[in-house]
Amino acid sequence: MRDRRLRRREARALIEGLHLVEAFLERGGAPVALLASERALERADVAHLVARSGLSPVVMSDAVFEAIADAEAPVGIAAEIPLPAEQPSLAAAQACVFLEGIQDMGNLGAILRVAAGFDVHDVVLARGCADAWAPKTLRAGMGAHFALRILQVDDLAAAMDEFAGRIVCAVAHGGRPLAQIDLTGRAGLVFGAEGQGVSAATAARAAERATIPLATGIESLNVAAAAAICLYERVRQLRTGASQS
Repeated sequence: MRDRRLRRREARALIEGLHLVEAFLERGGAPVALLASERALERADVAHLVARSGLSPVVMSDAVFEAIADAEAPVGIAAEIPLPAEQPSLAAAQACVFLEGIQDMGNLGAILRVAAGFDVHDVVLARGCADAWAPKTLRAGMGAHFALRILQVDDLAAAMDEFAGRIVCAVAHGGRPLAQIDLTGRAGLVFGAEGQGVSAATAARAAERATIPLATGIESLNVAAAAAICLYERVRQLRTGASQS
């Protein structure tokens, strides 16, 4: 639950709560194990979920479950799940989100949720990003993880080259207005760290730099909000057939 290196070494993660466990099962996931507190098993919704999983849960006292859980008020149900064993190729991806230096787990989970919501299935995390499979990221993602292919890479430039689509970098200032940039083809959208933004080296690899026009006096948006606007604009263009350039 708390050790990123152990998660990677064991290729396992813990998901917690009814919504995440149910989302994992709905996507055809096969948990390694279920964990449940004694009190939780008295609930009809938890009992139904356990029956649906086909597994006998590891039952523990409420106090022990609360000691293990990351949430402040845990429901009392969790699952140990396998992490994806293989890093999928980006060569055939129609769209991709590239993330550099996103360190806030809440922001990272929100971006994953936005990507899934706007039908982008591939998300690449560069070294320095928060762990996609940390408990807080999983909660913020609200099940989006199980609809995505998530790659955590050491070389972001190599991943962008493998994608081989048109790279559009979101910048707070100095780019073309977002709505004027064609996002209808194979597009990779790059979002950078809270505060610092995308590094100069990564921005230099982009075919376009996109800026979201804001009201006078407003410096920038939260990175998750910016990602939502950019990915919505892509969907809008796909539906209408064109940018506003």
